[in-house]
Amino acid sequence: MKFCYECGTKLEAKELEGEGMIPYCQCCGKYVFPIYSTAVSMIVQSPDRKKILLIQQYGTGNNVLVAGYINKGENAESAVRREVMEEIGIETDEICFNKSEYFPKTNTLMLNFSCIALSEDLSHLSEKEIDRAAWFDIAAARDSIMPDSLAKRFLFAFLDGKQFDGNVITRNDKK
Repeated sequence: MKFCYECGTKLEAKELEGEGMIPYCQCCGKYVFPIYSTAVSMIVQSPDRKKILLIQQYGTGNNVLVAGYINKGENAESAVRREVMEEIGIETDEICFNKSEYFPKTNTLMLNFSCIALSEDLSHLSEKEIDRAAWFDIAAARDSIMPDSLAKRFLFAFLDGKQFDGNVITRNDKK
């Protein structure tokens, strides 16, 4: 950030005790910390935990995870429920945090969660946001997720942190 987001004055680095050199606005008289969007992405598991939902959007043909921005005043878990309902038309349960990563392309902090879909019905997809959605068994989800993507890093971190009992995802409490 080079300019104050409130007044537009060029920022200069100034020492802030315990923080180091922080951008500072002489005009406003305050330190300016980074501003970025916050979003959620979801590893949506089938009710029996044997499949993962992958979607395609915006004509790319790439399989990715359901994702969306957190609204002002909304917590991340509510955003997970809302986004899956808006995009897929399915209610979710058992929302668990997985991993986070900053995504520089959109200046967004992505918070990844896993959740359990209460149905496998894909007949209520958002026509505005989803080109295609499909359930994949665990091995196929690994092979089908978009290569070199944030979605792939999130999915692999989730799957590699779980154990499988007959292709069913279960919690790994041995960590």
